[in-house]
Amino acid sequence: MRILVLGIGNVLMNDDAAGVRVVQALAEKYSFPEEVTLLDGGTLGLDLLPELEGVDRLLIVDAVATGGATGSLVRLSGAAIPRTLATKVSPHQVGLQDLLLVAGLQGHAVAEMVLWGVQPGSIDMDIEMSPEVAAAVILLQDKVLQELAAWGIHPC
Repeated sequence: MRILVLGIGNVLMNDDAAGVRVVQALAEKYSFPEEVTLLDGGTLGLDLLPELEGVDRLLIVDAVATGGATGSLVRLSGAAIPRTLATKVSPHQVGLQDLLLVAGLQGHAVAEMVLWGVQPGSIDMDIEMSPEVAAAVILLQDKVLQELAAWGIHPC
């Protein structure tokens, strides 16, 4: 069972950095079994296609427009992920939506996908996240760990 935890976002655009920051923090704090890969996907879009080959479960962490309050969390799974990405927060989401589509067309569709997202407050050019999203990054780390635990993964 190969699991990919994929942090998406642009660290130069305020709250858009949330997914990347979560993956970076988890990589610094924990050791994961070899079947789990933590990846800072940044804004690579279709360039991430080779990373999906052979992946059984995909856990995406990203800033996602849900219409909720800044810093609110959302969990999406399966087909709800591409539908939600149709509402763009930043340009990289076009790439992520295309990535999932092309992976499926090439026979690399992931059997199980979950996205943990946070509602951004700002995606301006700035390296500082809003206080609400910065606080939510800590909560997102816990949600990712809980999701992995449900999949039988317990990092050290």
